[in-house]
Amino acid sequence: MSKPLYKKIIDDLLKSIEIGELPENAQLPTEKELSQKYDVSRITSKRALTELENQGLIYRIQGKGSYVQKRKPMKKKVARILFLIPFVNDLSLGNFNEGLAPVTNEHHYEVIMSSAEFLINKQASDIIENFDGMIYYAHNTEDFLDTLFELSIQQFPVIILDKKIHDLPYPTVQSDNFSGGEMATNYLAAQGHQRIAYIFGESTLPQSVRQRYLGYIHGTKEQDLTFHTALTDKQACLNDNVIAYLRENAITGVVCENDLVAISLMNQAKRVGLDIPNQLSVIGFDNIQAAALVDPSLTTIAQDFKGMGQLAGKMLIEWIEKQVIPTDQQVPVKQIIRHSTKEN
Repeated sequence: MSKPLYKKIIDDLLKSIEIGELPENAQLPTEKELSQKYDVSRITSKRALTELENQGLIYRIQGKGSYVQKRKPMKKKVARILFLIPFVNDLSLGNFNEGLAPVTNEHHYEVIMSSAEFLINKQASDIIENFDGMIYYAHNTEDFLDTLFELSIQQFPVIILDKKIHDLPYPTVQSDNFSGGEMATNYLAAQGHQRIAYIFGESTLPQSVRQRYLGYIHGTKEQDLTFHTALTDKQACLNDNVIAYLRENAITGVVCENDLVAISLMNQAKRVGLDIPNQLSVIGFDNIQAAALVDPSLTTIAQDFKGMGQLAGKMLIEWIEKQVIPTDQQVPVKQIIRHSTKEN
């Protein structure tokens, strides 16, 4: 099918503008001149010029003619990263942004921080259109799998924090939770504790908690301890029976799945007259702000949230700018000794 004649005129004029034959403010041929050149009616040449005017590419002065419009400078697209984190309103639980912000500022990326609920009623196309990449804290590895999977099909850069989502090809930045559980157990054993329990917070076990628990089990085997908490032991969860569980098993030291569980356990223990750390040594995990403020202050395994945020930012920006897909990374943990532990 042949191109309409007015389209032919438009295309030729656009080409002359693009190559500089008709620079900014240059006068275009008149309707009459175009009619003669292309052997078309004045209506056809007028239509071509009107189309160009409607597109904002030329302007017309009554009685003088048509001129090339000055091109507006293209507005640079702001590079943006979406950072989804469940505790966005309480960074005391893990301030990844402390490490992320300097990296994104250096590379001129704007970070939009929100909770994972941001993805509700959002299509993958919405994320792709508005962001260059995403950092996603996987509070639950089953959440938003459909959206995340579609983003992976589109090869959209996403770095997962805290947990590995094995169903997706995305790289993960996570703490060495296994070593943390082992480290806490070995420390208590070195303090003379022979009966060390592991206390869970919920009946569901996130991937990170399972890794901490397995590290605890490895530590009990390394130290030749005769007792360990079974994964299926419901009494070892933070509930009304947990103090009875500790007493029945003559527990003198506990490793808790996180600091919130540890602080709650300490409060329960104090209410029934258990002295911490003289009768019960307690170790948490995460080193949240409250860990240093409770009485006694909590010995804990500290995640390097700043380092994780920094590493995730560097990995994501390299992926965006160099199209280099990063690999999984584990960030070391360290032990913070405070007053909730004591030699047995």
